[in-house]
Amino acid sequence: MSAILYPTTSPNFSEQLLLERGEGVYVYDADGKQYLEGMAGLWCVSLGYGNMELADAARNQIAKLSFGHMFGGKYHQVGVDLAEKLKSMVPVDNAAIFFGTSGSDANDTHIKLWHYYFNAIGKPEKRKIICRDKAYHGVTYGSAALTGLASSHTSFDLPFKDLGVLRVDAPHYYRNALDGESESEFTTRLANQLEQTIVGAGPESVAAFVAEPMHAVGGVIVPPDDYWQKISAVLLKYDILLCADEVVTAFGRTGDDFGSNTFGLRPQQMTLAKGLSSGYMPISAAVICGEMHEVILQKSSELGVFGHGYTYSGHPVACAVALKTLEIYERDNLFEIAAATGSYLQSCLAKLREHPLVGEVRGKGLLAAVELVSDKVHKTACLPAVAMFAQQKCQENGLIVRAIAGNCLGICPPLTISYEEIDELVEKLTLSLDQTSYHQSGVDA
Repeated sequence: MSAILYPTTSPNFSEQLLLERGEGVYVYDADGKQYLEGMAGLWCVSLGYGNMELADAARNQIAKLSFGHMFGGKYHQVGVDLAEKLKSMVPVDNAAIFFGTSGSDANDTHIKLWHYYFNAIGKPEKRKIICRDKAYHGVTYGSAALTGLASSHTSFDLPFKDLGVLRVDAPHYYRNALDGESESEFTTRLANQLEQTIVGAGPESVAAFVAEPMHAVGGVIVPPDDYWQKISAVLLKYDILLCADEVVTAFGRTGDDFGSNTFGLRPQQMTLAKGLSSGYMPISAAVICGEMHEVILQKSSELGVFGHGYTYSGHPVACAVALKTLEIYERDNLFEIAAATGSYLQSCLAKLREHPLVGEVRGKGLLAAVELVSDKVHKTACLPAVAMFAQQKCQENGLIVRAIAGNCLGICPPLTISYEEIDELVEKLTLSLDQTSYHQSGVDA
């Protein structure tokens, strides 16, 4: 075993697959075996592997200005250009952009900005943050507290109380609906739960509601159609900021430019990363609305400095790669193409609902999950070991997917995937599920 302390990995399951190169939607291991990368790395390699335009953008920027920080009045044009491009794209009014290196640090930035903003407007008591069960917002000390997954919490002594984290249910109708409850009744109940949480905490103490437009790591949970309309109405009623965590759902992933537009959201803040550079360089963006920006500028002028920033905030090489990525998305109409191939992927995966091991298939665009059950009638979730076994079978069959949320397989291929490659993905996934089902029947016997 190497000297690496591996991220989000069981120490007993490290160093299982050594990857050496990638091309298009495929990656290759040290023995030359080909795998269809059905997870776009970690939900991020939107343009596939080996894109030479992105490689050239990085090389050219390294040759021109390999590093430049943004402290104390220094800046560079490529960072300004990227911020202006994002401002023109995002569904946030008069947006301002703070650059980091990961979705985790961007959400940490949002936590600090909530405190800074409400202190500046004379409402220091407005500190509590409402998050959802099964949400994923990162693994830094603050962002992990926002995350709603036990695996990110255990033994880390996270500052839930200090941050005033409040938790509400995930909009997972398949799992969380009451017997006989319609989708509309379900979403009304969740909106009422949110309102009761706000009232119970004291509306004057609640700063923000942070949520993914649709859950990703927590199981690719697609909210019912009227969920966000009802949730947004509650937030508006109590003057609570909405922060849309679009680390996974942005840049064509859900069939639109942003997941917020897929679900009709108008957030005051957004978190972007992953697809911003197609995963080629570490970069994130904490997006805030113009109203917040003006207040922060005014307060910072009084203090003499805005005391937040990272060495690599707006790294010029990362900005250059991100700017080229956005150019390719637009030039090649990739969001429109991904909407079409995404519809095809969802229709192909839908056939798996008849599989004896599958309880639910769900998703939007090129983002999906297959939930595994041991009893379809009673929706009894398979043990996590079953999902891990299915993931391993997929790998043996030349397909990379990811076991998530205990009993689900996550699917998130590059936006550049073709119809033929989708057929290959579904064929290998189906074979792997058949093999898993056969194994389970032998185990059960």
